[in-house]
Amino acid sequence: MDKLIERGGEFLRSVIFENIPKILIALLILYVGWKLIKLLKKGLKKVMSKKDVDISLQGFVLTIIDILLKVLLIITVVNMIGIPITSFIAILGAAGLAIGMALQGTLQNFAGGIIILVLRPFKVGDFIEQGEFTGTVEKIQIFNTFLSTPDNKMIIVPNTQLATNTLINYTRTNIRRVDVNIGIAYGQNVDKARETMLQLANSSNLILHKPDAPAEPEVVLASLSSSSVDLSMRVWVKTDDYWTVFFSFNQMVYEKFNEEGIEIPFNQLQVHIDK
Repeated sequence: MDKLIERGGEFLRSVIFENIPKILIALLILYVGWKLIKLLKKGLKKVMSKKDVDISLQGFVLTIIDILLKVLLIITVVNMIGIPITSFIAILGAAGLAIGMALQGTLQNFAGGIIILVLRPFKVGDFIEQGEFTGTVEKIQIFNTFLSTPDNKMIIVPNTQLATNTLINYTRTNIRRVDVNIGIAYGQNVDKARETMLQLANSSNLILHKPDAPAEPEVVLASLSSSSVDLSMRVWVKTDDYWTVFFSFNQMVYEKFNEEGIEIPFNQLQVHIDK
């Protein structure tokens, strides 16, 4: 038994010493190849940026190229050491099948990333809402999409969730309609209130008019609530100006109604005491 172990050790040492040059060359090629792949990625990124390739597509393509090139590099290095490629590929294929079965959700996210880039329901920079998630798309990776919330929190959403469910893209179109809803007290002059709101709308350079907008600014009587007559001012603006107009017009209408003596009601409770 001791002689068998000794002979086995001698054989192993001889194999290692004989293959040291191959191993060193393979490691050198692995190191150089890794650096070249990194440089190639930087070059491709510059080229795609100059060609105005969509930033969403840039990150996805670079990640795929990076993975494929590194896998090919590893296969080449393994072959140089002396391990048969066919055996290595068979092992890799078996391992890939096992990993694929264990990571079905991850593969679905990869497919979701492909769907997002092909159908383009959103792109980097869009403000979207999907279920409980709302934010600006920061980057689209092969498995996940990163959203930045208005209060600067980062949300990482699986691609399959964004690719297979209904979502709202708030910045897909160039213009949006702003609805400013204001209630006035019963007994107030509705026509005067409507005219006041229209004057404010027409005096702003942020409000769009035909033919740049589907309709002119309008004020409608939206509903008769329990304690107020509700008016709704509907104006069209550029998407980037949406929140500026929404917040500023609420303040402007409030201040103008005070100047004009138009009463804005607040909830009140009348209590009658029987003596």
